[in-house]
This record gives sequence, structure tokens and C-alpha cells, in this order.
Amino acid sequence: MSRALKVSVISPEATLFEGEAPSVIAPAFDGELGILPQHAPMVTTLGRGVLRVGEGTTRFQIEGGFLQVVDDVVRVVTEHAKKL
Repeated sequence: MSRALKVSVISPEATLFEGEAPSVIAPAFDGELGILPQHAPMVTTLGRGVLRVGEGTTRFQIEGGFLQVVDDVVRVVTEHAKKL
């Protein structure tokens, strides 16, 4: 059975993405971080770079913030984001 992540990408200006995706690749403060379904709960600080949601078709340039993973729910709260 294939599982999906529930993903939210939020900046101070707007909610930029809300939906399901098979994976998320995020620019953490110390390198890229990959998230797949059933990932352990975690919180990390984000750096500057490209956030990829799903198969890479949904991408955002982000700067700072944090990422939280709990029970296949990924929340990305960023200081600044622009859809690519």
C-alpha cells in the first residue's frame, strides 16, 4: 500500500501549498533533507535553497524557517518563499 505525505508550505504572506506528495526534499541548515512516508518525528531549521515537493514539479525558493514531520504530516514554515 502506497502512502503519501500531507504537506503544507507556509510563509508570512500566504499558504503556498497544501496537499499530498510522495516525498519532500528540503534545504536544511546543514544540507539537503529527504522526507518519505513513515519518517521519524522531527523538527529542523531550514536554510536557503530549493524546496521540492513530490516528483520535483512543485518547487519553491525558500529562505530560513523550520520543517516539522509528525505522523506523515510535513509542515514547512519559512520566512520567505517564491514558487519556481
